Amino acid sequence: MSTPQRDLIPFRTAVRAWFAISWQTFGGPAGQIAVMQRTLVDEKRWIGQGRFLHALNYCMLLPGPEAQQLAVYTGWLLNGWRGGLAAGVLFVLPGMLALLLLSAVYVAFGDTTVVAGLFAGLAPAVLAIVVQAVLRVGKRALTSPALITLAVAAFLALTLFGVPFPLVVLGAGVVGWLVHRYAPSWIAAPAAGSTADGPAPLIPDDTLHAERPSGRRALRVLALGLVAWSLPVVVVALLTGAGSVFTQQGLFFSGSALVTFGGAYAVLAYVAQQAVQTYAWVTPGEMTRGLALAETTPGPLIMVVQFVAFLGAYRNPGDLDPWAAALLGALLTTWVTFVPSFLFIFLGAPYVERLRGNRTLSAALTAITAAVVGVIANLALYFTTHTLFADSSTRTAGPLSLEAPDLASLDLVALGVAALAAVLLFVVRWSVLRTLGVCAVLGLALGLAGLV
Repeated sequence: MSTPQRDLIPFRTAVRAWFAISWQTFGGPAGQIAVMQRTLVDEKRWIGQGRFLHALNYCMLLPGPEAQQLAVYTGWLLNGWRGGLAAGVLFVLPGMLALLLLSAVYVAFGDTTVVAGLFAGLAPAVLAIVVQAVLRVGKRALTSPALITLAVAAFLALTLFGVPFPLVVLGAGVVGWLVHRYAPSWIAAPAAGSTADGPAPLIPDDTLHAERPSGRRALRVLALGLVAWSLPVVVVALLTGAGSVFTQQGLFFSGSALVTFGGAYAVLAYVAQQAVQTYAWVTPGEMTRGLALAETTPGPLIMVVQFVAFLGAYRNPGDLDPWAAALLGALLTTWVTFVPSFLFIFLGAPYVERLRGNRTLSAALTAITAAVVGVIANLALYFTTHTLFADSSTRTAGPLSLEAPDLASLDLVALGVAALAAVLLFVVRWSVLRTLGVCAVLGLALGLAGLV
């Protein structure tokens, strides 16, 4: 067994940082990765660019919200188990609370104008942050013509041809392995601990927390993870019956958490179909409104399942009070959706860390990093169209492929807020939090005026 390791960052300091990050996680995976990139790599310099991208590559291969998994991974590197737990929980907490509030307001009043207006000011502001992330990560990751070609190919494969996300990532890894074997100079991976691809981290790579992988540890993590994941569903099934809405939601969303390769968009069409047609938890219009609310609140977009569960349980409460049923359904669904992310990271990260020195694997991951730049650019474009064009915001399908928006549906108010945010960030050079605060107040004012 590995010996306990001290915190590399004081735990309270790390928690405060993750709390600050958690309230900036707008803009889908692209915006969320951007926030962590800027905070952890560029500003605080707690982790090097190469190590950050190494963790991101692994998270991109997993089902579930990759940005939240990246937070768990990075928190684990800095503060061990409790660091990973704190980072992962805080990452989803603001979005969970915000969407819980919006769900309750929607059920009680059928209108979320005021609260939605607040977030409507934040969504366009995130566009500037997302663009900054693509430029920064691209500058540091695309160090050769071959890597630039891979990034462009990944972007086009996703955007124009709708190639499944896992195939893009795995294909890039295969290309990296082949190029390393036959033309290694084309995508030479940076040496471990290299600072050429970003600011020198304050914490050397070799001192970052990394438990020694072992069969005993893996079995212990797997057993604890599976019990934590399944126990609430078992308890609910025993107390409310196998046919209750809570048991149905627990089982259904546990399954959907395992097939969300490529992010939330890749599974939303399936979730929408089942929630509307099979279970009748929500109507098609409510699914669309839930998606719109999830897109403008902090945290992973897959949080929309909480909205679906809230409404479904409220309308099918069984013997419970409808509000108590709605809260139970929402919390249970959130639990089974996000607990697997912790399990995947705590189980696999030690093995991924041990493979960092493998040159063949490093070459494959370097190629995947290049493809991930294309993925982030694709997500940024998708988020941009859904934010700036009204017709795009009503779509619930089409995971990562992009349909040309109707130019006549351009939301001039959102465009104006995005332009203001860009000026404040890039010209006036305000901080991100200050910029988001101004845009949030502006969005609230526009919501009260009925303009959003």
